[in-house]
Amino acid sequence: MERREFLKKCILVVAGASVPVSALTLIDPKKVFADNPDIQWAFLVDTNKCVGCGFCVKACKTENDIPFDAHVSRTWVERYVYTKDDKRYVDSPDAALNGFTDSRIDLGRGEFKDIDPKNVGKAFFVPKLCNHCSSPACTQVCPVGATYKTDDGVVLVDRKWCIGCGYCIMACPYAARFFHPVEHVADKCTFCYHRLSKGLDSACVNACPFGARRMGNIHDKNDPITQIIMNERVGVLKDEFGTKPQAFYIGLAQEVR
Repeated sequence: MERREFLKKCILVVAGASVPVSALTLIDPKKVFADNPDIQWAFLVDTNKCVGCGFCVKACKTENDIPFDAHVSRTWVERYVYTKDDKRYVDSPDAALNGFTDSRIDLGRGEFKDIDPKNVGKAFFVPKLCNHCSSPACTQVCPVGATYKTDDGVVLVDRKWCIGCGYCIMACPYAARFFHPVEHVADKCTFCYHRLSKGLDSACVNACPFGARRMGNIHDKNDPITQIIMNERVGVLKDEFGTKPQAFYIGLAQEVR
């Protein structure tokens, strides 16, 4: 069934509650479903498929009017490099807008680290974005209600109400929020809600040539995303904060924070 058809028939869907998981542990299927009839949108990232090309970041900035020259982004990709002498390096130059064309690690402030290829133990990429938590910390601290969660589980910011206090930015444990350089309000990934509500995938999902990003309704047991979350080994970031993230990862390394 096409997502557009699904949205039209969503009132008939038997849905479930959010999925509390611990990173690198199997999901308990019994915890996936409850008596809540609403849609719960979820995001699935396959780190085994991400090559760090940056197409997702470009698509996101273009779709959501985030200036290309601004050092902020609604989604970004991190590169992790582990050396054989037990050292770890993480970077995300310009949020990986142009991919990772330099083999050197960007240490920031114009400093770079050369890594001997023979000393690399493992290296991989991890896309990140707002986790659209079931119990978001950001909505709890907003003094004016500008940050809110929709009935189908997407966390949004009402720019007309936002006063730019920054409380939500500080409260987010995933560093997924920032001040919009033009609008001067809090900004973040919205799952491209304006597209999602029309039956379309988010810009980043649509742009990924390798299928590393996918979206689905976690309250639909027949949704391919739900099937993966129920039956495969998936994880979430910083589960210890109790925010119940709705961005799930396949192949999530334990060291990723």
